[in-house]
Amino acid sequence: MGKLLALIFGVVSYAIFFGSFLYWIGFVSNMIVPKGIDSGVETATATALIINLALLALFGVQHTVMARPGFKEGWTRVVPKSIERSTYVLLSSAILILLYWQWRPMPGVIWEVEAAWAQSLLWAVLFGGILIVLLSTFIIDHFDLFGLRQVWLNLREKAYSHPGFKVTFFYKFVRHPLYVG
Repeated sequence: MGKLLALIFGVVSYAIFFGSFLYWIGFVSNMIVPKGIDSGVETATATALIINLALLALFGVQHTVMARPGFKEGWTRVVPKSIERSTYVLLSSAILILLYWQWRPMPGVIWEVEAAWAQSLLWAVLFGGILIVLLSTFIIDHFDLFGLRQVWLNLREKAYSHPGFKVTFFYKFVRHPLYVG
């Protein structure tokens, strides 16, 4: 694969990720996007639960399997090393898009908050969590995490090296602030 084509692939993969990330915000908050977490095809509770758990499991399995060194070693025999991370990002985004599309709302009210102060607190927790997720990606090198650094270094014919991990900011308090967020 040519260096410029790899860069274009990396940028397009990132753009798809960024769109799916923005959609995720609307999806979980039921705002702006055409289909939120509480909208869509209504099915029986058990069916919705099975479908939703399967979608979440698919995302989790893909993340876990593709992150393993053994998988990466084999995978880079199929795709160039320079786009390995971008491919991971693209496939993760595709699974998220599938999740948004196929998600089933759970019928009935599971819990409800009526007090205005409590609703405001929950909105603050939601958007605080989103902010933690976003800031955490920059703390650990956003552009490396999403594959842009790899394709940029490849274009410039520079060797890739893992950026060193530094225990700073959120990482001083919790091991996985992305998960906490």
